[in-house]
Amino acid sequence: MVKLSININKVATLRNARGGNVPNVIRFAVDCEKYGAEGITVHPRPDGRHIKYEDVYALKPVLKTEFNIEGYPSDSFLDLVLKIHPEQVTLVPDPPEAITSSAGWDTKKNESFLTEIVELLKNAGIRSSVFIDTDLTNIEYAAKVGTDRIELYTEPYASGYKLSPAEVIHPFVEAAKFARQMGLGINAGHDLNLDNLHYLSENIPWLEEVSIGHALIADALYSGIEKTIEAYKNCLR
Repeated sequence: MVKLSININKVATLRNARGGNVPNVIRFAVDCEKYGAEGITVHPRPDGRHIKYEDVYALKPVLKTEFNIEGYPSDSFLDLVLKIHPEQVTLVPDPPEAITSSAGWDTKKNESFLTEIVELLKNAGIRSSVFIDTDLTNIEYAAKVGTDRIELYTEPYASGYKLSPAEVIHPFVEAAKFARQMGLGINAGHDLNLDNLHYLSENIPWLEEVSIGHALIADALYSGIEKTIEAYKNCLR
């Protein structure tokens, strides 16, 4: 079964809108684990507009499942993850002001930079994942930089799913097959939801993990987090 890692950024966004500690981000993450999440994902940004660096420090000692920290590998981000030592770091090419991750790495162009970062993480015993599109050249160079996994950027799949699911899934299937040949593990994330998740997980071979935040938290406003996690996990069975 594909693992579900829940991105809790939006919970922190709600808390920050009012100040104080409601909703309690740490308790929410622990409850997500209790209700079946196999991982917790956070994406701390330099401006602290959702998850803050202090949240990351507070989460580490209480989480019992996989902790995945994603972000652009700035000096401050790398200092954070090397101190926290999560199970996985997902490298994204976002500039600090980006609202959300909206593109994967050009791994050929950034080969030397990513190689250095991945080696740093590997020496610390942290699994690395590179956020990437389905371009086979980018996957080839992801393997060359030494990353353990890739995370396929699934917005193109999600945006075209209702019109032609078979057509939009095809490049992801081919990308997964090629990544497997390159010895890479495969994660996926971005704009996945209860409508499109099952088809994706059913068709992408060797998919290990999906990271979902915005849609899942929005669904939880209606159904509650326990029932929502159950619904997402049912999509992955």
